[in-house]
Amino acid sequence: MRGVVLVTGVMAAGKSTVAQALAERLPRAAHVRGDLFRRMIVSGREECTPGASEDAAAQLRLRYRLSAATADAYAEAGFTAVVQDVVLGEDLTAYVGLVRTRPLYVVVLAPDPRTVAAREAGRAKTGYDGGAWTIAALDGALRESTPPIGLWLDTSAQTPAQTVEAILAGRERARVP
Repeated sequence: MRGVVLVTGVMAAGKSTVAQALAERLPRAAHVRGDLFRRMIVSGREECTPGASEDAAAQLRLRYRLSAATADAYAEAGFTAVVQDVVLGEDLTAYVGLVRTRPLYVVVLAPDPRTVAAREAGRAKTGYDGGAWTIAALDGALRESTPPIGLWLDTSAQTPAQTVEAILAGRERARVP
């Protein structure tokens, strides 16, 4: 896989682990973590929650523009850029338009909500810790409003290594125009 690979899904879907494992399998790759761009905002940061302010939405769009531009820069330098972020709903279509590099691959990790809950319980960081998003609400946004772009994988019963194998085997289905 050359170019840019976007690995997306809900929080605790396994994006970070899978993106890192995929990048490690490729001969020349960089792992672009979208959330780093959010955390770079030191003051004035607004979290993107259901019904978020326009400023929060603008910050999310900025984060997407920055990660897409970073991915393009890595690809231009000869690296496969594996981007990992929560990009759901119509934002996925917009993100595909932000990335100039082709080939571009989109991989959507879509484990079932029970698996997400188990993964959330077993990790150090928490995304659903009483915040505005619930697993059910974010899973609903994924399944009901995210366009069927790229390769969608139900990773509920897969290890990260198995998911990477599925991505590599399905890379032509993951490729978007």
